[in-house]
Amino acid sequence: MKDKETYKYLTKIDSPDDLRRLDLNELPEVCAELRRDIIEELANNPGHFASSLGTVELTVALHYVFSTPYDRIVWDVGHQAYGHKILTGRRDRFCTNRKMGGIKPFPSPEESPYDTFAAGHASNSISAALGMSLAAVQKEEDDRQVVAVIGDGAMSGGLAFEGLNNASEIPNNMLIILNDNNMSIDRSVGGMKEYLLNLQTSGWYNRMRFCISRKLASWGWLNDSGRRRILRFNNSLKSFLTNQQNIFEGMNIRYFGPMDGHNVEALVRTLREIKNMRGPKLLHIHTVKGKGFKPAEEEATIWHAPGKFDKESGERIVKDKNNEPPRFQDVFGETLLELAEQNEKIVGITPAMPTGCSMNILMKAMPHRAFDVGIAEGHAVTFSAGLAKEGLLPFCNIYSSFAQRAYDNIIHDAALLSLPVVLCLDRAGLVGEDGPTHHGAFDLAALRPIPNITIASPYDEHELRRLMYTAQLSDKGVFVIRYPRGAGRLTDWRCPLEEVPIGRGRKLKDGRDIAVISLGPLGNVVTDAIAETEKCHPELSVAHYDLRFLKPLDETMLHEIGQNFRKVITVEDGVRLGGMGSAVLEFFADNGYHPIMKRLALPDKFVEHGRPNELYELVGLDSASIRKAIED
Repeated sequence: MKDKETYKYLTKIDSPDDLRRLDLNELPEVCAELRRDIIEELANNPGHFASSLGTVELTVALHYVFSTPYDRIVWDVGHQAYGHKILTGRRDRFCTNRKMGGIKPFPSPEESPYDTFAAGHASNSISAALGMSLAAVQKEEDDRQVVAVIGDGAMSGGLAFEGLNNASEIPNNMLIILNDNNMSIDRSVGGMKEYLLNLQTSGWYNRMRFCISRKLASWGWLNDSGRRRILRFNNSLKSFLTNQQNIFEGMNIRYFGPMDGHNVEALVRTLREIKNMRGPKLLHIHTVKGKGFKPAEEEATIWHAPGKFDKESGERIVKDKNNEPPRFQDVFGETLLELAEQNEKIVGITPAMPTGCSMNILMKAMPHRAFDVGIAEGHAVTFSAGLAKEGLLPFCNIYSSFAQRAYDNIIHDAALLSLPVVLCLDRAGLVGEDGPTHHGAFDLAALRPIPNITIASPYDEHELRRLMYTAQLSDKGVFVIRYPRGAGRLTDWRCPLEEVPIGRGRKLKDGRDIAVISLGPLGNVVTDAIAETEKCHPELSVAHYDLRFLKPLDETMLHEIGQNFRKVITVEDGVRLGGMGSAVLEFFADNGYHPIMKRLALPDKFVEHGRPNELYELVGLDSASIRKAIED
């Protein structure tokens, strides 16, 4: 914790009530202190850096104008909300951010009444805020304000447009703040980005319109039907005068802006002017991701989550990785380029994560064969299905947790037609400090029941390359390859590209007393646990099988296990209910085998945030816990 005398204002702000006691002209210094506090905290305790620097003035203005937590602020993408956490009574605990047992990595109602909704996945703020706003109308809480803050590229998500469409039709007084920084993690893409960059509205026009609307209201002309007629006429006149269409006002959503999102006093004045206007409203602000820290302003992608850094020089503290194994994502990226050079049908697709999944390697070498579709996972899958339908071979890379949003697309648009889409699920298993919104816990159980789908997980980097090579040869529908965040264990990862028989596992070690079946890179931890167990208990003989494919199962291997072992342990880093252990248990039951089974997997609850090694120990999937299960 820092010395409480460090700041003139910030150390005295324990809640937004304290902020609201200040004069308007004091807010710029509050913003400067808040920005310095975020920089100092994240230099030593890494987190999502650039996005929260970009929303400092907006955060201060919102809590200054609105009576939070009675008024609701719904944050879209929790990357933006560190300043919000600091101003709402959590500054003294912010040093625990993202640490096990500490402050959650994203806004959560479980942590604070100021956190009105979950904000781990993008594009949900407008829909959630619309529900809250309508609830206020239904409950006749006319003084309750609801604000949705959407940014970091989240407007490219389909759910945002569904919320906008609905907001134009049902009674609500919601305010949408569009924080337009032209970024998601990598630079934003798509027509909406270009539209927002060019959109202009006259400040004089909006002031005049506000005065006229108050006069019409005093005359009783602004009932619901009158308001709609006047709004339609006004939008038509505005489009004619400015030679410009406004998509938001075309949906009967009042539009204000764009304005400078770093002028806190102007933001306060504007918010005060529009907060009590009836009907849905949108304020468009321009901000700079990484504002106030020059290295982050210049390279926002790198500084999205930069790790530790020197707050004075801006130099990132990066340990030497020359002699360390590569990250699984980099093996994916390098192998994809290698395959694309050999197979002209291969194309790459990612929803706004080219750097995060290393699709940028293919993009740099073959820009015409790699596509960033924005924060739109469902579209990414259906787009891939369309490519596959016409003879191309898409490798669609989505983080496991985000792929949950494309579940129907996987079933209806890809698997139903048995299209050859290679679905690469990065960040499978426990991802660490980003916590339950980002853990890749459910993909195995969710995808296993779907027909026309192959599900595989590599034991190591060699296996990842071989499975990718196998996937581009397969014509058996969707081919899923899941792998974790971070590095594997092999430094000599460039092995020959060889086909793996689909549905064929492998025996890694013979044994006579107990069989352990693992799936994916967690099998390396099982290997360690077995070695340590047999070292301490030489009389114990443990067999180890790498299942490799969850679907189709290697029935020959499972028959061998069922016939020869009375004790079986399954180990996986997906949920226990419905996952790999369940599949093995079902196979044994269907074939008359009745071994004593122990299924080690993620529990039936959301796992908190923390370092990966802490979390795997917490859920009993570390080497010591696996060893204990064998001994027991």
